[in-house]
Amino acid sequence: MRVPAPDGQSELDPGIWPRTAERDAASGSLVIGGCDIRQLLTDFGSPLFVLDEADFRSRARQFRKGFGAGADSSTSDSPNVYYAAKAFLSVTVARWAFAEGLGIDVSTGGELACAVRAGVPGSHLIMHGSNRSVDETRAAIAADVGVIVIDSFEDIAKVAFCANEVGRVQPVLIRVTVGVEAHTHEFIATAHEDQKFGFSIAAGDALEAARRVVDVPDLRLLGFHSHIGSQIFVPDGFELAARRVVAFMALVRDELGVTTTHLDLGGGIGIKYLPADQPLALPEFARQVRGWVVEDCEHHDLPSPELMFEPGRAVIGPSMVTAYTVGTVKPVELDGGEIRTYVSVDGGMSDNIRPALYDAEYTVTLASRVSEAEAMLCRVVGKHCESGDIVIKDCWLPSDLAVGDVLAVAATGAYCRAMASNYNLVPRPGVVAVSEGRAQVVLRRETVEDLLALDAGLDEPSPSGGREGFARNGPEGNDSQGVTE
Repeated sequence: MRVPAPDGQSELDPGIWPRTAERDAASGSLVIGGCDIRQLLTDFGSPLFVLDEADFRSRARQFRKGFGAGADSSTSDSPNVYYAAKAFLSVTVARWAFAEGLGIDVSTGGELACAVRAGVPGSHLIMHGSNRSVDETRAAIAADVGVIVIDSFEDIAKVAFCANEVGRVQPVLIRVTVGVEAHTHEFIATAHEDQKFGFSIAAGDALEAARRVVDVPDLRLLGFHSHIGSQIFVPDGFELAARRVVAFMALVRDELGVTTTHLDLGGGIGIKYLPADQPLALPEFARQVRGWVVEDCEHHDLPSPELMFEPGRAVIGPSMVTAYTVGTVKPVELDGGEIRTYVSVDGGMSDNIRPALYDAEYTVTLASRVSEAEAMLCRVVGKHCESGDIVIKDCWLPSDLAVGDVLAVAATGAYCRAMASNYNLVPRPGVVAVSEGRAQVVLRRETVEDLLALDAGLDEPSPSGGREGFARNGPEGNDSQGVTE
């Protein structure tokens, strides 16, 4: 869908950009956390992820206040709100989340190791994973992870076996699917029946899973976990999920004689990527959720459970922007004589795969200056050998845009650096945190040497003649690389 031309190209929508983002009064350059975007690229290279520390911390506090008990992380045995590490995790971010009273939701051995290395105690960790290995399960139990989420019948046996090895009774939640069709992209909807996560309540698998967990002395069933999807703007799905899980808790009590004490409703709250997006109002939504659960617990004569939540995108997403440098500006005439200008930047699908994967849309602005030039229809594309390497499909940028200008794409904190790749052997950008005029490296920029360090072929002697090997497998041979554009 063609986006309308903006009234003010340099304006920064406060619902989309980080809370400290502003324009420098003299130059018009984008400033985040008191740091000029141009200087950041000079100091740390382009492209670059810029993370607003104050924005992240303030959103973490909002979630703790809205959904959690409000207790300080240093005195609470376990939190109610867990930052979803899959959105983006580093040692620095894990420490920020913990300092603001959040736990960390991890799903792999790597995420677990990062949180542990950051000093987050096991009581503040929850471990997911739809195919967690035995080694990852052992690592979680060794780290005294507070809760492990069970996702399959095999998982029950796996967690019980690893807990028995060390003589521990491991607290667990069972992930259930509630048959809710979330209003979001198919690939990020996770509570309908036809998908890989959890146990179906409707099919009876969830009750059988609960029966098996209760029968195993090495496991302690705390309750149930439900996650209906991501980037959700309407509360209806959350309400239906909450009510169905509470009804299931009553069924477990009646059938198995077990009263569970915890209900984890996952995450999935959407953020504003475009001006038309309307995210849920956090305080009101938190009150609604608690109201639904309390009401249905009273109906089923159940004690109200400890509520748990796992926001990721809603905490980190708006806190980060990606800054790119323009490399080419290429006007292309479309049918009917309209001109679309292809603006190529020095990153692309290797640092943001979401447009190609989900048709995700973003907001972009000219970040190195302010322009009064007429707006032109643009497509911001990356440097990779793919026609689908599109950062922003349709947008309006100033018609005097030139090579060397800096573009900033908003709300790239969630799933951009976390899903980044080395496609075309392009090193991944660095991440820099900014606060009160200071910049701190969170993840350093990769180099080509970093990539080659993994190549075992460098440890072998070069083939004789060198050039002969290239001719056999290179552009002139039958095994040359296929064209993917």
